[in-house]
Amino acid sequence: MARKMLQFTRLDPCQPAKRPAAERRGDFGEISRAFEPERAADQASRCEQCGIPFCQIRCPLGNNIPDWLMLSATGRMEEAYQMAASTNSFPEICGRICPQDRLCEGHCVLEQSRHGGVTIGAIEKHITETAFAEGWVEPVVPPRELAASVGIVGGGPGGLAAAEALRRIGYQVTVYDRHDRMGGLLIYGIPGFKLEKSVVERRTKLLAQGGVTLVAGTEIGRDLSFADLRERHDAVLIATGVYRARGLDCEGAKLAGIHAALDYLIRSNRADLGDTGLDPALDAKGKNVVVIGGGDTAMDCVRTAIRQGARSVKCLYRRDRANMPGSQREVAHAEEEGVEFVWMAAPEMVLGETKVTAVRAHRMHLGMPDSSGRRSPQVIEGSGFDLPADMVISALGFEPEDVPALFGEPRLETTRWGTLTVDDRLMTSLDGVFAAGDIVRGASLVVWAIKDGRDAAAAIDSHIKAKPRDKTKDKVKTKPKAAQ
Repeated sequence: MARKMLQFTRLDPCQPAKRPAAERRGDFGEISRAFEPERAADQASRCEQCGIPFCQIRCPLGNNIPDWLMLSATGRMEEAYQMAASTNSFPEICGRICPQDRLCEGHCVLEQSRHGGVTIGAIEKHITETAFAEGWVEPVVPPRELAASVGIVGGGPGGLAAAEALRRIGYQVTVYDRHDRMGGLLIYGIPGFKLEKSVVERRTKLLAQGGVTLVAGTEIGRDLSFADLRERHDAVLIATGVYRARGLDCEGAKLAGIHAALDYLIRSNRADLGDTGLDPALDAKGKNVVVIGGGDTAMDCVRTAIRQGARSVKCLYRRDRANMPGSQREVAHAEEEGVEFVWMAAPEMVLGETKVTAVRAHRMHLGMPDSSGRRSPQVIEGSGFDLPADMVISALGFEPEDVPALFGEPRLETTRWGTLTVDDRLMTSLDGVFAAGDIVRGASLVVWAIKDGRDAAAAIDSHIKAKPRDKTKDKVKTKPKAAQ
């Protein structure tokens, strides 16, 4: 049934129903139930169809949000999917894991006017899941095959988005990843309760069916030299992300029982995928767990520990709730599931002889703003207290690995932060070698990696087309009937 828009005057905002906290604590399935079609259409009809769509402006991908909300509300679901997919390589993923409360929904005019923002993320997920169910999502079929090839290092969101965009033009694309599965942090860093692994595997299968060659378990610089990689391809894209964890900087930081967040999450996700022979030290079952940090990775860790059956789970963060970098929605989910937040507190030292037994913390207060504009946390003298802990997880962010050393290519220039230096075309210091995603901008959001991957694909296309080539090597390919 087609609906009129601007229904925010009579309809309140509504998210899909969540599974009860007691139920979802016991598994790694996504916490939200499917949006009922009628309710999703009702929510889409709340859109004000603004003359200046701040939701679209605040979306890194510039998604045509008001357009596909209108199409969804009026029952034109296939068109809604095509509109969503025109600017986003993986709308089914962004609909699940984007921090919409900080991006599109948080800047919806209705949110600012206190009517409550449109539930954009849930509708995006509903549109894409409908498209998959109806068979509207098909492998990429380029209009013609090109002889030129592109090698992509990194099978995460940036690399896969670039692969999809380049393959759509007709390039021969090969993606190399050091892990045994494609997806990068989508597979190994983000827990299933936010993004079930079948969703990522479904998309990588489509890429393979569309002609993208996926080479897992291959590390550049170890299994294949960077020089050989460049020799194989007309252009190379580095989209490795950032994986090196920032460690604790306090006394006792080397005790057994202290783990980096990503090591912990990778182990948990491998268990969720059915892998065996995993390190039991990274299982929180029966343990008192303290997670240090306030970002989305910290939220993933505390909620994972709950599902593993931890005795207690506490999140230690040096600022207050309003000033934490993580999604407020994720904090609310964690509290529902039994996580205790210890705000305005920071670790002073980790206690224990050989293995951690407690975290000694001190209370903080917020002082004057620093260079970033955020108020600086300062220690309150004499405010120390201890938190019992059998397991401490450090979720303090990520830094780039030394890519030039890993690849054996010292001519790759880096910034003082260790990220790769690129020009306005996203090309590195080496001709024909491009970089995109976190390895350029530092640890960031999946949606930014997707945007960077798509931008890099356009830059690579321009670069290759500007080079002299034998056009007779290109051949026209007739589309299969199913794709016509």
